[in-house]
Amino acid sequence: MPTFVMLSTLGPDGAATLHSNPARLKEVNAEVEAMGVKVLHQWALLGQYDFCTVVEAPDVETMSEVALALAARGTLKTATMAAVPAERYTQLLQG
Repeated sequence: MPTFVMLSTLGPDGAATLHSNPARLKEVNAEVEAMGVKVLHQWALLGQYDFCTVVEAPDVETMSEVALALAARGTLKTATMAAVPAERYTQLLQG
């Protein structure tokens, strides 16, 4: 399955929710997985983004649906990128 990296920034409401209910993070991950996307790794970050989440999705359309569903909540903003393993990338470059 294709791999994607999602960088997330919490809005004020999202930060307040997470602060008062830290378990919400796992709840959101479960909701994402119910949409057909597998959460592989997740890190809390310092700096411009609050979280880095690595996921597998069946296709870009499914990942787009998840990103839109999360954005529609209004509690966070995301930047999502397709990720190609470096070994596969070098194979592509070699033709």
